[in-house]
Amino acid sequence: MPELPEVETIRRGLESFIKNAKIKTVEIFCDKSFLGPKELVENQKIINLRRKGKALLIDLENGITLLIHLRMTGQLIFRGKNVKTLDLIESGHLKQSDSFAGGHPSENFVDNLPNKQTRVAFTLENGKLFFNDQRKFGFIKVLETTEVENDPFIKKLAPEPWDMNVVNFTTNLMRHKSQPIKATILDQKVIAGIGNIYADEALFYAKIHPKRQTGSLTDTEIEKLLEGAKTVMQSSIDSGGSTMQTYVKADGTKGDYLRLFAKVFRREGEPCVNCGTEIIKIRVAGRGTHICPKCQKEKN
Repeated sequence: MPELPEVETIRRGLESFIKNAKIKTVEIFCDKSFLGPKELVENQKIINLRRKGKALLIDLENGITLLIHLRMTGQLIFRGKNVKTLDLIESGHLKQSDSFAGGHPSENFVDNLPNKQTRVAFTLENGKLFFNDQRKFGFIKVLETTEVENDPFIKKLAPEPWDMNVVNFTTNLMRHKSQPIKATILDQKVIAGIGNIYADEALFYAKIHPKRQTGSLTDTEIEKLLEGAKTVMQSSIDSGGSTMQTYVKADGTKGDYLRLFAKVFRREGEPCVNCGTEIIKIRVAGRGTHICPKCQKEKN
């Protein structure tokens, strides 16, 4: 599933291709992937692209919004009117001037589209936008723009790290006192946008063991954890998202967050950047979790 920095990277990249373009037609290949009447979308101009947590929002001129969630294998692929499939690759990357590819990387980025994984295709006045999703967990939902905040998926989201103060964060955390802190901050009703990568990085930043009971955290640790969430996620956005084999930048290249900034995630067996102790991988709340056992001591 994409994390907030990856969705923000996709939003920024896609905006340069489709903002102010008119959607001429919508072709639906999988009914469960497109929720709502396509007639409200056709012949409408795209006026804005926003993000709420891990959801992408595309606002149309008629007061309709498309809520898009990529889930695990979703992709958004834009092809300009003059793009030829075999011309997409140039020096190992997609041509940013002609194409966009965001989401789970696969041959779809340079394949003939639509194909068997295409769930929805939008014909725009300047090209085509394809929503591909191998596992069919993602979706596009048609909503009135005024009702976006009331959508069950959006309504349950807590504020993002940048919009949350320590008092509000503490209040949300303490509703889950007996839970491991990692499980708590993965809950989108506690803080929006944090997934497995940034949970590990924020906990390392704050020197908190992910198995610690949430209720055991001190005020100072909570403040440091919120600071860590803001810091690591902003660093990822600035560098274009993570380098996981899941999300790529708008020009088809991979983000370099993990290579440049990650301190623990996917670094098991390597020395801690702070103390030299070997990074290990454990399981917390059913998720693979990366820690420095010296910097993040388990205590009650």
